[in-house]
Amino acid sequence: MRVLVLGGGGREHALAWGLARSDSVDEVFVGPGNPGTSSVATNIALDAVNPEAVLQVAREKAIDLVVIGPEAPLVAGVADVLRSEGIATFGPNADGARLEGSKAWMKEVLASAGVPTAMHATFGAGEEDQALRYLETMEGFYVVKTDGLAAGKGVVVTESIDEARDAVRSYLSGDAFGDAGRTLVIEEGLTGPELSLLVLCDGSLQGVALAPAQDFKRIGAGDTGPNTGGMGAYSPVPFVDDQIIESVMSGSVALTLAELKRRDIEYRGVLYAGIMMTPQGPKMLEYNVRFGDPECEVVVPRIASDLGVHLYEAATSRMTTKVEFTTDSAVTVVVAAEGYPASPRTGDRIEGLAEANAVEGVTVFHAGTRSSDNAEGIFTSGGRVLAVTGCGASIKEARSRAYQAVGYLDWPGITFRPDIAANAVAEEV
Repeated sequence: MRVLVLGGGGREHALAWGLARSDSVDEVFVGPGNPGTSSVATNIALDAVNPEAVLQVAREKAIDLVVIGPEAPLVAGVADVLRSEGIATFGPNADGARLEGSKAWMKEVLASAGVPTAMHATFGAGEEDQALRYLETMEGFYVVKTDGLAAGKGVVVTESIDEARDAVRSYLSGDAFGDAGRTLVIEEGLTGPELSLLVLCDGSLQGVALAPAQDFKRIGAGDTGPNTGGMGAYSPVPFVDDQIIESVMSGSVALTLAELKRRDIEYRGVLYAGIMMTPQGPKMLEYNVRFGDPECEVVVPRIASDLGVHLYEAATSRMTTKVEFTTDSAVTVVVAAEGYPASPRTGDRIEGLAEANAVEGVTVFHAGTRSSDNAEGIFTSGGRVLAVTGCGASIKEARSRAYQAVGYLDWPGITFRPDIAANAVAEEV
């Protein structure tokens, strides 16, 4: 099987890495890819959001399966075009991708399906006064989200009503995220540990849950500072057992898939369920329509069965092969550029990549990197630069290996959280 992975970040590196290890896969292409994906696949210069360009490459390379990594191509309808031409595609059509493309629509789907979630309200560009008044009804914990795509950064979670007001004004005016923020969702703040559950879907009313993970959204240690696309993750999650997974699958995911089916939406791909384990039980924070990043970088390395088979079966509506996982744990630490998430510095040469990759049990996934025609080496090109994943017999061992590898890396302004999975080590049995 010849597979094309769309995207160029850490998630796509992890997917290409996993597919390259699959017995069912003969060749992997990544478009546009990055310097890391080139070590496990063939990179193709490609605009992944352009459906016709993707279709042309898929035909030229005789691709058997297209795996769409980021959300933007899905919202743009790349999967629709590929499927209409008979090409097996892992990722939902544009109608299903609205779950991530519009948070307001997602909330409406959750309400119709009866999925437990936070109390919320939606406001448009001409409703600033109403939105500010709604904040006054909250009880000291505020969540403000852009309706549209904002690369994982369009969320403000705060106990300061002044900060929440500033977010409302900057979003609705378009100053912060342009059109993506001119409609916003205000939610009550929920408390409890978070859970990320990635679910493979084949268009039926049942999905297959992958290994649970937990990620870290805030930039600073102790969950301080602004939200990011994710600063690290680990899997498995000590407090999550089969009963909790079944509760999420039956009480949230199955209801959502049934509601989509009622709307004539056949969902094929991965459904990312972001859950808050509140004192009242699991509540849905958000759905994403692609593998989480950096959750992908800890879940994929733990898959012991054939990733290519699972993605192809989901794409072609016939999931029958059991997904199996290793007993190992995985921890990934995201290493970011100075100024991330607001104004990341780029263009710095990365030192220590070979030494980091040489640490036992470690794989360094490239997220925001580039090579140069004018100089040797790899350079930073984005906010989240690398995702350093350590695997081991326990979370403690996996974490130790990941941070050992991080210690070899260096560039001006390098930043990372020192506390990824620290609490999980304490909870580990």
